[in-house]
Order: sequence, then structure tokens, then C-alpha cells
Amino acid sequence: MYSGSSDGEGHETPQRKIPPASSMLWVRNLRRFIGSGAGLGSEALMELETKRILLDIFKEKQQKDAQAGTLPSFYKKACLIIKPEEGSISHRVQRLAKYRFLKKQTDILLNADDLDAMWVCLRENCVIDDSNAAEKMNYEDFCHIASVCTEQIGPKCRRFFSPSNFMKFEKDESGRIAILPFYLYVMRTVSLTQARIDMSELDGDSDGFLHLQEMEGYITGLIPNLAQLRDMPTGFIQMYCRIAARKFFFFCDPHRRGKACIKKVLLSNCLQELMELHQNQLYGLPFISSETDTVSSSYFSRSFMIVESEEEVTDTEQAENWFSLTSAQRICDMFLALDKDMNGTLSKQELREYADGTLTEIFIERG
Repeated sequence: MYSGSSDGEGHETPQRKIPPASSMLWVRNLRRFIGSGAGLGSEALMELETKRILLDIFKEKQQKDAQAGTLPSFYKKACLIIKPEEGSISHRVQRLAKYRFLKKQTDILLNADDLDAMWVCLRENCVIDDSNAAEKMNYEDFCHIASVCTEQIGPKCRRFFSPSNFMKFEKDESGRIAILPFYLYVMRTVSLTQARIDMSELDGDSDGFLHLQEMEGYITGLIPNLAQLRDMPTGFIQMYCRIAARKFFFFCDPHRRGKACIKKVLLSNCLQELMELHQNQLYGLPFISSETDTVSSSYFSRSFMIVESEEEVTDTEQAENWFSLTSAQRICDMFLALDKDMNGTLSKQELREYADGTLTEIFIERG
């Protein structure tokens, strides 16, 4: 440093020695401040806080595992789904969404006129097999019929004309399939889809299951469409629905939970047997799932003979169907005869008289 005088001359002063940084107080304070973390940036502080929290969680988990034992927990109780209250906004929205969804699924289904138009297209664009006079089509005809049906019916029939569907059916040496099995497959798919929609409409809580009363309601609505049950006495309808619904629950509710899965009902033999009471018998044919390799044409041809037969069904043929009116009346009369005290239920002693006492004691005790 220099100090000036009035005459412009200055005298040089000796330089002061700078002490080492470690000995300075402000340096020691700054290092202590940084070491505590208080002087770090927001990102660095967040990283340190995250590591500390994760370390605490890891230590807590280790402590719980040590207390619980060496086996880890493999079961966690599922959270209960809280259903909306009756009349609430959420309940109304849920019902409206369900109604619109089912209506949309109904709109894309083929109706009776669409099925008739498809059958006409199949017959007009097929070829006749010279060996057995069967109406058949190869894959080129299959694709052509798909285009014609799409023009006449609409795009909703296009899903039935996929290559995978063509490969499901039995083919001859020329790679052709019969048009009848394909048409019956379409009708069976439509009928099952319609049944699924009807059952979903009755499913009050929308959980995919039907309770006993809901199943009885479905059978009640089905009776007018079944030719062999259409003339059922009005006073017997309620009893018939109870008998038929319990038949479904016996096979579709093995754990006795009081509700039957809709999918199991649709795939059960009970529904197939019930639908056989239709006059045209088409609904009784087996459904062809995606896992099925091929379908025998002879079975469908044999069924088609039943379709075009206009002979009346005899009482013996009706009795062979468990859901027929004759069978239901026979079962009802049988149990009414066993109910000695007429209280509407069968005691163990009354049940022992069923079928001339052929039931075992174990079966009666479990009943």
C-alpha cells in the first residue's frame, strides 16, 4: 500500500502476512455449516432426505421380518369393493353405463332378418357336392360371401367370416366346408350372446353372478319363447321356475354360495337342454369355442333334419328333457307325495322314502 503526500512522494509500507485458511474463523464456520448439510442446494437436500427415508423403511422391514419369522407373507386380504348406495349419483351413473353398454352389445347382434339374409347368401353362393349333394364352399367362396353379406347386412356380420372360423370346421379333400355347420355356428353364437345380455340385465349388483331370484326371473322371461312351454298353466309357472332354477344352481353353484356365475351357466349343459325346448331346436346345438379344432358335419346334418321336421313332439320325447313340462310336473307330484305333513319341506324321514328308499344315510345326512 502507498500513502501519498502533498509533494507527490510516497513511502512503501511492509506487507502483512496472510494466515493459513485453516486458522481463519470464518473458514472453520463455513466448513462446519456445509458439513451439516444446511448449506446444500434443494436437490442435494432432497437426495439426502430420500436416502434417509429409504434406509428407515428398510430397517423397519428387516425388524418386522425378524419378528414374524423367516417365511415371507404370501397372502394379503383384498380390499372390499364398496358398492354405491341405492339412489346415489354413483349408483345411477353405474346403472346408466351398464344400460348403454348392453344396448350397444344388442345393436351389434344379428337379428332374425340378418340371419335369414345370411342363409340366403350362403345358399346362393355355394357349390353342390356331387357325392352327397351337400352344399359346400371353399375359402374363396367364403371370402366372397363375406363381402356380399357385409353389403346386405352390414359390418356386424364380418367377424364371423374370419380365417380362424373357417379353419374350425371339417373340410373335405378339396378344402371345402359345409355351409350348414357354419350357419348353425353363427346362430348358436348369437343366441349365447343374447342370453349373456339378458342375464346381465338381471344382474342387479353387476358382479357377474346371478342369485336364485334373478335366475328364476330369467327363466320366467324365457318361457314365452319356448314352444314346448308356451302353453304352461299360469298357476304352475312359479313352481316351474323354482324347480328349473335349482337345477341350474345344483350344477353351477357347487360351493353353495347362493349365486351362480353367468359364464358357467352359459357353458353348462343345463342351458343347452333348456334351449332344446325351442321349436326349431337350433339353440340346442353345441357352441364351437376357439379351442375346438373341427366340427363334425354329420351332427349338424342330423340336427338339421330335426329343424325341418314339422312333426309334433310326443310326450315321451318331452319326458326325456329334464326341463320339459311333463318332467317338471312329474317331479312336483313326486315331492308333494313325499311331503306327508304338507309343510313345503321334506324331513329326513320323508326323504328316506324317495325312490323306494334307495338313498344312503350319508346322502340324507348331508342333505
